[in-house]
Amino acid sequence: MSKQTKFIFVTGGVVSSLGKGLVSASIGALMENRGLRVANVKLDPYINVDAGTMNPLQHGEVYVTEDGAETDLDLGHYERFVTTDMTRLNNVTTGQVYETVINKERRGDYLGGTVQVIPHITDEIKSRILQCAEGEYVPRGHARWGQRKGDGQPAERGPMVDLVIVEVGGTVGDIESLPFLEAIRQLRVELGPKSAISVHVTLVPRVAAAGELKTKPTQHSVGKLREIGIQADVLVCRSEHPLGADLLKKIAMFCNVSLDAVFQSRDVKTIYQLPLSLAEQGLDDKLSELLNIWSRAARLERWEKVVDTILEPKARVRIGFVGKYVSLVESYKSLNEALVHGGIANGAGVEIRHIDSEDIEARGAEALLGDCDGVLVAPGFGARGTEGKIAAIRYAREKGVPFFGICFGMQLAVVEYARHVCGIAGATSSEIDPDAAFPVIDLLPDQRGVTDKGATMRLGAYPCVVGDGTKARAAYGQREISERHRHRWEVNNHYRDTLSQHGLVFSGKSPDDRLVEMIELPEHPYFLACQFHPEFKSGPLDPHPLFSQFIAAALVHAKG
Repeated sequence: MSKQTKFIFVTGGVVSSLGKGLVSASIGALMENRGLRVANVKLDPYINVDAGTMNPLQHGEVYVTEDGAETDLDLGHYERFVTTDMTRLNNVTTGQVYETVINKERRGDYLGGTVQVIPHITDEIKSRILQCAEGEYVPRGHARWGQRKGDGQPAERGPMVDLVIVEVGGTVGDIESLPFLEAIRQLRVELGPKSAISVHVTLVPRVAAAGELKTKPTQHSVGKLREIGIQADVLVCRSEHPLGADLLKKIAMFCNVSLDAVFQSRDVKTIYQLPLSLAEQGLDDKLSELLNIWSRAARLERWEKVVDTILEPKARVRIGFVGKYVSLVESYKSLNEALVHGGIANGAGVEIRHIDSEDIEARGAEALLGDCDGVLVAPGFGARGTEGKIAAIRYAREKGVPFFGICFGMQLAVVEYARHVCGIAGATSSEIDPDAAFPVIDLLPDQRGVTDKGATMRLGAYPCVVGDGTKARAAYGQREISERHRHRWEVNNHYRDTLSQHGLVFSGKSPDDRLVEMIELPEHPYFLACQFHPEFKSGPLDPHPLFSQFIAAALVHAKG
């Protein structure tokens, strides 16, 4: 590890869902815009090895990295706010740590010693954090080996990063996160005060009956952190209301933090305002002072332009977002944000109407999608709600409404086309009906016989060849692309000829022509679907071309 690498440890107190991930991502954006090379790390206290097998309605979306790691959704925030590509090194779980330590014990690596939380578990946590300071790792042979996002520097292992921002999941006081907190306590001592600092995100609630903002929860939270041996250097106070000067002084005094190190994280109209709000208060200046970092001031003109576009759009469109996990918006976090990014690229505001596919089954597509300017059918697993998605796809195809299908959305677009255009009445996916007579969507050959569910799908970045003269080629502007995947099922090649003879164009395929990656209908105003997940490579400063093109088509439809 480079001696110059600095560390910021971000913890949260009082309650969960305070926005630690967004604060961590915003810090990354500010420090990167000061000219630093930044990496973010998420420490997750759950015992799952990764997020891949978790229910989206409980945990939110599973975010997939370039190297195929199934991670916490906060890594999506990180990648949208900074230019560094995250990898499996950037998400550490209790399950991973204990699995590694137990495997070492079984091999005899500890020479017969008693394996304990301290030092063995904490040492493994520290090792993984320090590993991230060594830079981005791209395995040899990987689609992206030899190239890096943004700067084009070829390397198997990238240069040392200047700053690592480590977010500890959960809330201070939770028993699950204690080993992680002990590990960062030790690291702060080992690295020294000018190389590692603590940022604590806390809540200042307003008691309506009293009509007052209360600082006591913050005081107790900081006190709980001190019991563990960590003194917060910076406080970020989340509140729905502005904190007055007297309240800030009180928080600083009782939490043993300097007044100029207490910042507010107020509710904002768009999450992309948060870096600007924190910069206005001087957070990046304070962090640089504490870490003895000499750098230029942050250049935030592009962020300001993004916020202006979102808050004052030149036009608006309404997108019907059809999914099966819509009761928890976080289940589709990256998709929601990518639609906003598509709006930014077109100077437009995007109203997202989340529609449960089972509601379409009950009420019909026309009733729920009739006033939408575009239809997006989202990913998902299992049979529930599939007929509602198929009905939405048919509506968009027959009514000439711009359509965008992603992953399972593409597969069901193929099913719909096979049924209603090719005349294959029983067409379906073997995921929905394992005994289907006409499985136009079937398991990938290398997935047959796979029984383990965790980390066994087709995961991460794979190359795709885009066909000439297609809408996909117009969007990308190049023949060869790379996109991230997360699936087990694919278009059944036995039906490709039938589908293409009836007008379906396979506009993107794997380089060996074995797998269908994209489909479209050339005679439709805009009908495109992809097997991969473009939302994982979209950001406010660099919207993904497929989302930009989809929103552009929706704007044309809105104008009539």
